Amino acid sequence: MKRTIIRILNIIGTILLILVIAICIPLTIPRLFGYEMFSVVSGSMEPTIPTGSLIYVTGTTPKELQPQEIIAFYGTQEQGSIITHRVYENRTVEGELITKGDANDKPDVNPVKYTQVVGEVRHHIPYLGDVAQMVSSAAGKVLIIGCIVLKVLFSIIYSKFFEENVSV
Repeated sequence: MKRTIIRILNIIGTILLILVIAICIPLTIPRLFGYEMFSVVSGSMEPTIPTGSLIYVTGTTPKELQPQEIIAFYGTQEQGSIITHRVYENRTVEGELITKGDANDKPDVNPVKYTQVVGEVRHHIPYLGDVAQMVSSAAGKVLIIGCIVLKVLFSIIYSKFFEENVSV
């Protein structure tokens, strides 16, 4: 019975470690390829990009952006956030873009200056933005560290128990 419980604990530890790795891969590896990632917190791009999605953004030349491309840009100083909208019009002479959220009836009132553009949205994964926000919080970090510690403890218990049984 004791042997079965220890095996189950080891399996649980392995599953926890695999979950941590599975969560961390899409949140870290894309950065190596030049992507910036942001969580979508409003519904202005629904249904194309649902609230709670994680968007992957790469740098772009604003002058070359075409209508219908989706971009991420810095909002006004008062907002201090990243906004994701579709290019509605590119005013190259003025050096600004007119944008529009898919769920909005009209284009945005304030033009986006080229200097505000973060980049073009290349991919998005629904729900992963919520996961990213949770993982980056203090509680999320404690949870991840806790999972790793549990795996290590379960592995130590497993190896000690089976080393003792082998040597007897």
